[in-house]
Amino acid sequence: MSDNDNIYSQLGVSSKKEDVHKAIERLDKGLFPGSFCKIVQDVNNREDYCSIFHADGAGTKSSLAYMFFKETGDINIFRNVVKDAIVMNTDDILCVGAMGNVFLSNNLGRNSKYVSADIIQIIIDEYYEYSKKLTELGLNVIMCGGETADVGDIVKTLLLDASVFTSMKRKHIINAANIQANDVIVGLASYGKSSFEDEYNSGIGSNGLTLARHGT
Repeated sequence: MSDNDNIYSQLGVSSKKEDVHKAIERLDKGLFPGSFCKIVQDVNNREDYCSIFHADGAGTKSSLAYMFFKETGDINIFRNVVKDAIVMNTDDILCVGAMGNVFLSNNLGRNSKYVSADIIQIIIDEYYEYSKKLTELGLNVIMCGGETADVGDIVKTLLLDASVFTSMKRKHIINAANIQANDVIVGLASYGKSSFEDEYNSGIGSNGLTLARHGT
């Protein structure tokens, strides 16, 4: 075990998710086993289409947002975490080429003792507002509702997750299993300030924040 893996383990994090991979190793891998997301048959049984149902979230970034809110009183910080919960999904399905209509559902677990109604209002509003923003930018995102669960016995503050669904033509799938020597892979920087952003983006996203907070 490397030093980084050992630190992750001490923090209660599985950096490589070995247990998860073992649990699903015998399960069906979908139509394109080498793709970044699992891809299944089209929900309407069209032979030339396929469907993608994906889930992800903002992780422990919600804890950072809560601490920032308590220190500054700026409730709008939770809008940024909502953006992360959405984008962690849309960037994953983009990796397989999905750029069509995306149906979005949010999942919020909270401790109502610490997470008040006005915070919930901001979070729900932002799911709708950012969906509209992405639609204006060319990615049609349809917010379909979601679930808010009061689970104070297992969540100290709040946990923001989301799920997305879309369908697309099979011929447009980006299948990572087909990557070979001399292929060109284009990567986009996650940091900086794009034309539609109001301020500089550190590019940290929602990965590795547990290690950043406790392991450095």
